[in-house]
Amino acid sequence: MDLPRIFTIRESSHRIHNPLTADKLAALGASLHLAPGTRALDLASGSGEMLCTWARDHGITGTGVDISTVFTEQAQARAAELGVADRVEFIHGDAAGHVADQPVDLAACVGATWIGNGVAGTTELLDRSLRPGGLMLIGEPYWRQTPTDEKTAKACHATSIADFLLLPELIEQFQELGYDVVEMMLADQDSWDRYAAAQWLNLRRWLDQNPDDELAHEVREELTTEPARYARYGREYLSWGVFALMKR
Repeated sequence: MDLPRIFTIRESSHRIHNPLTADKLAALGASLHLAPGTRALDLASGSGEMLCTWARDHGITGTGVDISTVFTEQAQARAAELGVADRVEFIHGDAAGHVADQPVDLAACVGATWIGNGVAGTTELLDRSLRPGGLMLIGEPYWRQTPTDEKTAKACHATSIADFLLLPELIEQFQELGYDVVEMMLADQDSWDRYAAAQWLNLRRWLDQNPDDELAHEVREELTTEPARYARYGREYLSWGVFALMKR
């Protein structure tokens, strides 16, 4: 049970595995007015930057669950580096279906709603761990503008236009599921650039160090095609945000 190697190669230097800069992540944490001792569950927690920095900055406690052994080890190292290993723990496991032993104050899935087969299923999964009146965080892509055709949508790494909504429609979906949207932090094109371009540098450095690896051809193909694809399609059509929700 692990992520494919290509994913961990692509994002090997990333502390945040989505197009949210460190400044935006910090601003989101501040905007939520988290009380010291807030108990959090982060499903698909990646390299643990949200839990670790919020434990340091706001005194929260929590557990992260991620399917990647590499990212889980990075998260544990980050907790030790920031001196919060006594407040946050990171578990290697499948976040899909994971429910906390005791209700938490904050339940999050920031950028991995496939664990619940989409937004609706992920909100239902997180709600199973959340205390009444608790706060939910969902990270999800949305269309900056609707793609002109299905080919364009697929060039944005979607399977179809129907995969994502426009921002107002995504907010309405949360409302239809019975949640109030109480905060949001949106990626902009610059934060997308930082996220995507860091992937290209990771790919190139890995390729220089591993020219004979069995994945070298796949990495070379991605590095050759992805920058122009991103500039032509992803940067223009796709955006992403984290939405704070409270159940009605």
